[in-house]
Amino acid sequence: MAASMATVLGSVLPAVPSHRLPSLTPASPLEKSCRAPGLVLQHCRGGVGRWRAMVQEQTFQGPSAAYAREMERLSAKESLLLAFKDAGGFESLICGKTTEMQRIDVNERIVGLERLNPTTRPTTSPFLEGRWNFEWFSATSPASFAARFLFERSPSALANLLGMDMLLKDGCSNITANLRFFNSIESKFLLSTRLSLEGPARMKEEYVEGILETPTVSFDVVPEQLKAALGQVTGAVQQLPAPIRDAFDNGLKIPLSGTFERMFMISYLDEEILIIRDSAGTPDVLTRLEGSLASTAADPVIPEYES
Repeated sequence: MAASMATVLGSVLPAVPSHRLPSLTPASPLEKSCRAPGLVLQHCRGGVGRWRAMVQEQTFQGPSAAYAREMERLSAKESLLLAFKDAGGFESLICGKTTEMQRIDVNERIVGLERLNPTTRPTTSPFLEGRWNFEWFSATSPASFAARFLFERSPSALANLLGMDMLLKDGCSNITANLRFFNSIESKFLLSTRLSLEGPARMKEEYVEGILETPTVSFDVVPEQLKAALGQVTGAVQQLPAPIRDAFDNGLKIPLSGTFERMFMISYLDEEILIIRDSAGTPDVLTRLEGSLASTAADPVIPEYES
């Protein structure tokens, strides 16, 4: 039966010379070693045994690509910090001296850094805790609230906002605004808020309390025309009843629970820079104060959110 079938096929199919038949045996180690990486053999329609070589495109995602991305991120960080300096820094932002061109330049560099964010889940990252310094802030941030509290009550010639920082720890934030009056009287405005997790990058912030600390006076730098008045105020405070004097010493407390809250997302976080965007998309940019990294990478910062 097999012999008769071979006879029939031989009469129907044309004979193909053996030298034109493609080899079906595996390539030898020598043949494999001669093939260039990315080289592919493709069969042509022109006939049996016709092949052509094609170069297969390769994408390298090894150490060189990771190194290039890291260098790009470090360059973007340096560019943003230089943009803050060129815009006049914190003082120009507070006093409204920052120009529109400077603002758009800073915002462009913020966006450039955000796309290189190395932290996928910033709300539970150990880098989040610590003390941060405000470099740039939006109209709805706690920094803006403290600035308005100061300048709506005191002329800019009498009061200065020297700087602001924020301590993030145990699901709470404490914002400190350092104030100076008459270039000689220093005080602090403290704003405490409560944080809750809403997602891997999103949080909710609720204002709790504001405290205006009792000013401290350096008589060495007080103008002569004010020393007499300050002496009288100090004497009057000492004569107050003990409960009132203690309340004065502890500062003026302003309850804020239930008055204001906001949602924000963390668009960038590493060991040195924190960028937050509110619901309107405006950014707050903070830089870590030196030596304030609160925990190691293995420690949890805030309990995981529940989706």
